[in-house]
Amino acid sequence: MSDTPARAKNELIKEASHLLRGGIAAGLNDVATGALAEDDTVLLKFHGSYMQDDRDIRAERSKKKLEKAFSFMIRLRIPGGLVSPKQWIALDDIATTFANGTLRMTTRETFQYHGVIKSNLKRTMQAIHAACLDTLAACGDVNRNVMSTANPYLSPAHRDAYELAKALSDTLLPKTGAYHEIWLDGDKVADTSGAAKPEDEPMYGPLYLPRKFKIVVAVPPDNDVDIFAHCLGYIAIVEAGKVVGYNVTVGGGMGMTHGELDTFPRTADVLGFCRPELALKTGEAVLTTQRDWGNRAVRKRARLKYTVEDRGVDAFRAEVERRVGCTFEPARAYKFARTGDQLGWRQSADKKWHLTAFVENGRLKDRPGCTARAAVREIAELGVCEFVVTANQNLMFVNVAAKAKPKIDAALKAHGLAVNASSGLRRNAMSCVALPTCGLALAEAERYLPGLITEIENLLEAAGLRDEDIVIRMTGCPNGCARPYLAEIGFVGRGPGLYNLYLGAAFDGSRLSKLYAQDVGHDKILRLLAPIIARYAKERTEGERFGDFTIRTGYVKATTAGNQFHNDVVLAK
Repeated sequence: MSDTPARAKNELIKEASHLLRGGIAAGLNDVATGALAEDDTVLLKFHGSYMQDDRDIRAERSKKKLEKAFSFMIRLRIPGGLVSPKQWIALDDIATTFANGTLRMTTRETFQYHGVIKSNLKRTMQAIHAACLDTLAACGDVNRNVMSTANPYLSPAHRDAYELAKALSDTLLPKTGAYHEIWLDGDKVADTSGAAKPEDEPMYGPLYLPRKFKIVVAVPPDNDVDIFAHCLGYIAIVEAGKVVGYNVTVGGGMGMTHGELDTFPRTADVLGFCRPELALKTGEAVLTTQRDWGNRAVRKRARLKYTVEDRGVDAFRAEVERRVGCTFEPARAYKFARTGDQLGWRQSADKKWHLTAFVENGRLKDRPGCTARAAVREIAELGVCEFVVTANQNLMFVNVAAKAKPKIDAALKAHGLAVNASSGLRRNAMSCVALPTCGLALAEAERYLPGLITEIENLLEAAGLRDEDIVIRMTGCPNGCARPYLAEIGFVGRGPGLYNLYLGAAFDGSRLSKLYAQDVGHDKILRLLAPIIARYAKERTEGERFGDFTIRTGYVKATTAGNQFHNDVVLAK
């Protein structure tokens, strides 16, 4: 018997890839197909792109014996989600020239393009580079786009959070030259059989990480980045307006697999408190510990959350402390109030103004009655603000002088883009893209959730709760891209038109939900929610949130830890 440990297929692909090159370059030049080879699609993710196809027309093309309608999604790396007016204009041009005419703002404070065909893939990457942006490590088994609390101009503490996010993103980037070589026509590096010395990945090694790795930085009382949903988090501790350090969190993650009880979402644990000067080194230590300890044999159990779950938080803390060379102080007190964005205008201490506008499911496009994309383009051309993509898929116009406020308001009004949502439920809603492009989607999400919310709004209106903030999220599969397991009302796709319904998460993002009903369609969703909403209106205590109410009144039991997510489930009839 071999002593070589078992490894998942992706591990073998990475090892043989010559540091993420594989056959991507050759595949781009193959005009006989709109696709890339299967192994190369694994590597392509590290470059910020997924191969997809239009599932709406998949069956029709199959009947005609045609290849699937392949295209590519491209995701940008924009730590903290901040872009300049010039960059916005460039990104908007790319959407028209190479993509499907929309800008999709994601739950990770960045943009995705959809519908880029293979022959335009390299040109799109080069156009992104020309805007002083990139897509390197936006996907794949590496540290992905680092998020920070939305507005870096709101206070000095928010600026510190943004700068930490940028520093982490830059420090934890892969060092391979494959990205510049393939997309930007950079100098080629010899492979291991060549005469030249091969490249090295000093932090990642040739296998990179076992799975994706996600980092966020939060500034209480806002938990707009959903810090407990991520592998590594930093909760800024602010005293007298200054960040004196961070409570470090590890082991959060949303994905699971239907029917496999050894997979589950998990909220992060707090390791302890670190001083600002050790924050970056702590990030490196957590990442390299996961590199060395993570499960490379079973991919579905390879996320950091399972490493912490299996090894124990005390053992994980001790190893990180060893690598950092310090002992964490006890965690400092903090309090989160919400996970959503505060819509409308806000003023910072420096007298500048900042506007957060609601963008349903993050999709910026022009449609009759609301030319949202044109509105933002017009404001970008004015050059009166910068732009931030929030973790809730909304858009911020930041660093605005008082005299420029009317110009922004006028442009939004002229194009029919409302700043506020139609209800408290809608302004706290998120969905993933799902169908027709995501290959993992089992059900609709982005195309279905808005209409469902409209019908739930009728229930809320009847109960006098239209303006009540309730967090609702939907994904087309259990991977959890829109973080549905931290929603007070969560939907996860099971099949066409069918969802698992979850209730009971905490409004501040600190507690997971619990399964309430399985395989429910549209009519049953409304039938199940109607009496709960009516009862909530009549029986809630002062300040009681919807998720807390569903637990207190026995609709679901509280999920006290990720490993209890599947326990104590009593399904509604």
